[in-house]
Amino acid sequence: MHPLSPVLHGAKSLAVIIAALSWQTLSRVGLGWFVAIVVVFLLGALVLSVVSWFNTGYHVVGRELRVHEGLLWRRTRAIPLERLQAVEVVRPLLAQLSGLAELRLEVIGGGKTEAPLAYLTVTDAAALRERLLALAGRAPQVVAHPGDPTAAPPALPGRLLYRVPNRDLVISQLLTPQAFLLPFGVAFVIGQFVYEATWSFIAVASTLTAMAGVLLQPARRVLVDWDFRLGRDDAGLRVRQGLLETRSQTVPLNRVQGVGATWPLLWRPRKWLRLRLEVAGYGGPESQGGNPADRLLPVGDLATAELVLSEVLPGAALGALPMTAPPRRARWLHPLAQPVLAAGLADRVFAVRYGLLTRHVVVLPYARIQSVRVVQGPLQRMLGLASVHADAAGGLVAVAQERDLAEAWVLAAGLTERARTARATG
Repeated sequence: MHPLSPVLHGAKSLAVIIAALSWQTLSRVGLGWFVAIVVVFLLGALVLSVVSWFNTGYHVVGRELRVHEGLLWRRTRAIPLERLQAVEVVRPLLAQLSGLAELRLEVIGGGKTEAPLAYLTVTDAAALRERLLALAGRAPQVVAHPGDPTAAPPALPGRLLYRVPNRDLVISQLLTPQAFLLPFGVAFVIGQFVYEATWSFIAVASTLTAMAGVLLQPARRVLVDWDFRLGRDDAGLRVRQGLLETRSQTVPLNRVQGVGATWPLLWRPRKWLRLRLEVAGYGGPESQGGNPADRLLPVGDLATAELVLSEVLPGAALGALPMTAPPRRARWLHPLAQPVLAAGLADRVFAVRYGLLTRHVVVLPYARIQSVRVVQGPLQRMLGLASVHADAAGGLVAVAQERDLAEAWVLAAGLTERARTARATG
């Protein structure tokens, strides 16, 4: 790895150390000891980073990428390039300032990003990326921000489908429960500080820090989805986004298992929704700000969503899916949500709808269905109801809830037959 890698890892550790040492620690030990504790932990983190850097490396052997790491316990990971789906060149803010980049590999069936190589020069990362993709037999993807980190990103290859206005992105994240309730929390803290003598500065600072943590998710979504652009070419969908961390990648359409549409409650007055891809093989947990590979449309109206969806699932019109509600006796199980529940078979996809406050629609192509189940609980047996589950790869499940029992068996048989026909015709 690049010799500056320990410095970048140490800088990230510094932020973690300061966050771990709370305001209460500062009030107990004083500023001088607080700074001393931070310096000691930082030096320890730097030493560990240097040791890790000395004992971490990689090389390509045949059609395998082997990554070696560890001092006392040596570990070697061998990644067959036949399983390789994509290689991303990602440039976090510190990497941009230092002219470095991180290489992230996505493989089939991976629960997380495999073998993140941090950090390399942009030139070395791009060369290694092209070499790995060539060995895997895949077309190289575009490298995010090669060269000057302050330069504008290159034009999105292929045909540009949509570019999310940053203004809409910011407004959409302001219309979240966390941001919507923030002014009330701030007013409460100020009121307690003014009228209650027992509230010290440290107490107010700690409360405000906790409130800032509540806003972390919407703020992270803005940073991740900033300048979101979606394009299309022969290789698949081209996605580019990010403010502090720029990313550019390709999502092959043959790996898309389904599409989810969500209408958050506070977005409904503006008639906004977001689209999410269910993609086999990608890691990246939501706790890290969500996997950017699953973004199809961070925010947009129905017309835009249908335009984008037509590129992924041709013939699936989001606003014209033939879905029907379950029988009225399902109100005994869902007193308020029964009219919202719906499911139906379109020409090429199976669609279900659910959610009372936050509305969800899952669209699953027949060719991606791997199994079909009819599930009936004790209360459902009393009411003559059942739920039909259609399972796809990657844990995606489309559930037609509370259907009449006879209808459920007919629906399951229809799903099985359509899935078999779709796979046979390719």
